[in-house]
Amino acid sequence: MPIKEKNYWLETVSAPALLHAGDLPENADVAIVGGGFCGLSAARALAKRGVHAAVLEAETFGWGASSRNGGMVLTGLKLPVPTLIKRYGRETVRKMFAASIESIDCVEQIVCEEKIDCDFSRCGHLEVACKQTHFDGYEESAALIQREFGHGRRIVSKSELRGEIGSDIYFGGMVDETSAGLNPARYVAGLARAAQRAGACLHDHTRVERIEAESNNGTRRFRVRTSRGIIAAREVMLASGAYTSEATPALRRKIIPIGSYIIATEVLPAALAQELSPHNRMIYDSKHFLYYYRLTPDNRMLFGGRAAFFPETENTVRQSAEILRRGMIGVYPRLRDTKVEYVWGGTLDFTLDVMPHAGKIDDMYFAAGFAGHGVAAATWFGAKLAGLVCGEPNSTPFDGIPFPAAPIGLRSGHTWALPLAGAWYRILDLFT
Repeated sequence: MPIKEKNYWLETVSAPALLHAGDLPENADVAIVGGGFCGLSAARALAKRGVHAAVLEAETFGWGASSRNGGMVLTGLKLPVPTLIKRYGRETVRKMFAASIESIDCVEQIVCEEKIDCDFSRCGHLEVACKQTHFDGYEESAALIQREFGHGRRIVSKSELRGEIGSDIYFGGMVDETSAGLNPARYVAGLARAAQRAGACLHDHTRVERIEAESNNGTRRFRVRTSRGIIAAREVMLASGAYTSEATPALRRKIIPIGSYIIATEVLPAALAQELSPHNRMIYDSKHFLYYYRLTPDNRMLFGGRAAFFPETENTVRQSAEILRRGMIGVYPRLRDTKVEYVWGGTLDFTLDVMPHAGKIDDMYFAAGFAGHGVAAATWFGAKLAGLVCGEPNSTPFDGIPFPAAPIGLRSGHTWALPLAGAWYRILDLFT
């Protein structure tokens, strides 16, 4: 059977049963650009406060990274804690780490309150060490996180690692029991239904083409020109992530869209699945050019990574299937004869400093730069931005940190240099 070039997660969920939003309204309190985790979370939170929010999605809700990811709901940030402390200081990093924990609670609370059937599970994550030097740093890292943030992580020696993963290629691991997993397509579909139930207006296939700020008698408004007409809004929120377009050039210049690709095998026998991942952890390795993998709820092995740095195309998806299959067999030789049934790609929103950012740009609210942590982070940021719109104090530790623009060869729309970035990460993996 040929590999299906389809997103496995979307095969498990029907399109959200949403009420038809009708024509684009002439006015809204808040126009939200992007219908993924961040935009829908914000719309839900705003609507529950009685704010008229209109979500404008160029494709279908959750079409981008929100339905194409690995479904990992992870603690922490992309960068190592010592790097973060050196860059931002201890107190700010404490708040950042606390936000990462709070973001998982935020997802769990929404899933419970809205009764979203998305296989949410606090299964924990496992980071595995590709080199002895990587493992040697785990104990210091865990001690630092315990000391600074009061958050426990457990070190797993190489001799004990078989209790966590059915592979012998790693030098040890580190477990964080707080992390979770879910089906992202089901979650984003449930989030869309929840936002609409709360009173938000959801408009798919509505591409934002231009945003113009206007002032009338000292009152600022925005005119949002879309493929389906014009909507006037008191505030605009940018939640477009890696798919940020030329309609918002100031934000687009800061986004680095990086391709991420995933394969999913046929359903595995229960005994084999149990051997490969005894505790059903969300697993990722310690490389810069990393692999991440997990079992799906129906016992497929889902295996992903930066097989190609370019955003997804038909060619990069096909090339990535074989690259990832080889990587999977390298980790799990027992899967050599297992069929790969699905392959798909998506695009993640990285920033030059590999940090999430939020606040205002060109007088519009925004959040971006989730870098593979978007299931939890994007949900949390959406809720926080909704609070800011409603006048709540700004307690977000990511607002106000320096937000560098991406070099022209890496920024959205100008990605010719992405293979060079990929080559650089491979070099780092050889020597660090």
